[in-house]
Amino acid sequence: MLSNIGVPGLILILVIALVIFGPKKLPEIGRAVGETLKEFKSSTRELTKDDDQSTKHENHQDKEEKDNKNETLK
Repeated sequence: MLSNIGVPGLILILVIALVIFGPKKLPEIGRAVGETLKEFKSSTRELTKDDDQSTKHENHQDKEEKDNKNETLK
């Protein structure tokens, strides 16, 4: 989504934000947006990590079940 925005597009967005919010509010807004993105990335990483761990656990359980079936059949 944001990968299609070039340098001219970013400059236009910054100019519009400057006109709307003014030079005094812009640093506060930038800081808030940065913190929000940081938290979003952190949450995304945590969810991905949890999903990977649960997948590994399920694969381990499946392997144990197959091993138990093979031992029973012998």
